[in-house]
Amino acid sequence: MKNIVLALLTCLTALPLWAQSDATTGSTNFDVERARLAQERKAADARFATEQAACYRKFAVEDCLHESRRRRRVATDDIKRQEASMNDFERKRRAAAELDKLEQQKADQRAQDAQAKRDEALKSQQDREQRAADHAASRAQTASEAAQRQRQFDDKQRAHAEEQAKAAQRRADAPAARAEYEQRLQKAEEHRVELEKRNAARTKPRSAPLPTPGEPPASVPAPAAPAPVVR
Repeated sequence: MKNIVLALLTCLTALPLWAQSDATTGSTNFDVERARLAQERKAADARFATEQAACYRKFAVEDCLHESRRRRRVATDDIKRQEASMNDFERKRRAAAELDKLEQQKADQRAQDAQAKRDEALKSQQDREQRAADHAASRAQTASEAAQRQRQFDDKQRAHAEEQAKAAQRRADAPAARAEYEQRLQKAEEHRVELEKRNAARTKPRSAPLPTPGEPPASVPAPAAPAPVVR
């Protein structure tokens, strides 16, 4: 890039002063310059033709023609020099523009690559954070499910223990309950016997009066049927 800039600056020294100012700003109109140089060549050719015609009317024709050719050659060489400088400058400016374009493309590509790397790094970071969050959520869910299973197991164990305790209490209370039941049966039986005795006493006939002396004893009536037992 430095060499191209130096070449452009060198080329500027070969251009006319008014063209140098335009060339430094990149606004030189080469079509206008070429048209101007073409006009100068045409004018030089016209002057040469006029001078040649005038030389043939002079005494020293060859000297006149030689001098005319020399002036034409100087003018033509200057025009060629300006054209060559302008062509070289335009070629180098196009090369510099192409190089700038290439450098800009490279810079854009580097920027795109850097952005792509940043995006990839950001996505990788987000993926890692998401995996960590998912893993933490999975661990929390697993711990919650384990705690729930433990609570259910503890509840079953507690219910089983309570049932075992109740069964043991029932077994422990069974003899006393049976004794109490048998005692109730005995009391009921005793009560029944007592009632039967009372009923029998209420239904027993009264004794006959003693006979008067000298009178025959009265006949003894048959015993009445026992009253039914009230349970």
